Amino acid sequence: MKKLIIIVTLLISGFVSAQTNYDKGMQKAFELWSTNQAIEASNLFERIATAEPDNWLPLYYAAQINITSSFGERDEQKLSAKLKKAQNLINDATAISKENPEILVLQALLHTAWVAFDGATYGMTLSGKVVELYTKANMLAPKNPRVVYCKAEWDIGGAKYFGQDTTPFCKDLQRSLELFANFKPETVFHPNWGADRVKMLLESCEK
Repeated sequence: MKKLIIIVTLLISGFVSAQTNYDKGMQKAFELWSTNQAIEASNLFERIATAEPDNWLPLYYAAQINITSSFGERDEQKLSAKLKKAQNLINDATAISKENPEILVLQALLHTAWVAFDGATYGMTLSGKVVELYTKANMLAPKNPRVVYCKAEWDIGGAKYFGQDTTPFCKDLQRSLELFANFKPETVFHPNWGADRVKMLLESCEK
C-alpha cells in the first residue's frame, strides 16, 4: 500500500510539474509577444507545441504572430515566408482540433493578409474563401465575439473598397462588443483577444 501511495504521489507530482512547465512556457511566450519580441515568442510557442503534441493553442498563437506581423509588410518574399509558415502551423492545429471556429477565423485572417497586400491579385481568388470561412465559423459559434468582429471588419473593408455604406457592419461590431462582455474563454490561455480592436473600429464608425 505504501509503495502504491508513493507511485501515485510521483505520478501526480509529475503531472503537476508538466502542467506548471506548460503554464510557465505559455506565460513567457505571451510576455515576449507583449514586449515586441514577436519572433522569440513565436519560436517559444513552437517549442511548446512540440512538447504538447495534442494541444492546438501553441500552434495557434505561433501562426497568429506570423499573420498579424505580415499586415503592412511590403516585401513579398518576407510576406510569403511568414504566411507559408503560418499556414503550416494552422494545418497542424487543425489536425488536432477540427471544426474549430477560432482556427477558422485565423485562416480567414491569413487570406485577408494576402488580399491586403495585393487586392487586385488575390481579391478574386481569396475573397470567396474568406466569406466561406466566416460563414462556417458563425454556424459553429454564432456567439463567439471574434467570429462576429472579424467578419464585420472584413465586410467594412469590402464596403469601403466598393464605396458602399458601412453602417450595417458597424452594428455588427457593436454586437461583437456585447458578446465580448459576456465571453468566457475555456482556459486562461484560450483566445480572448479583439475587444480593444473593436472599440477602435467603432470610433471610426462614429466619424
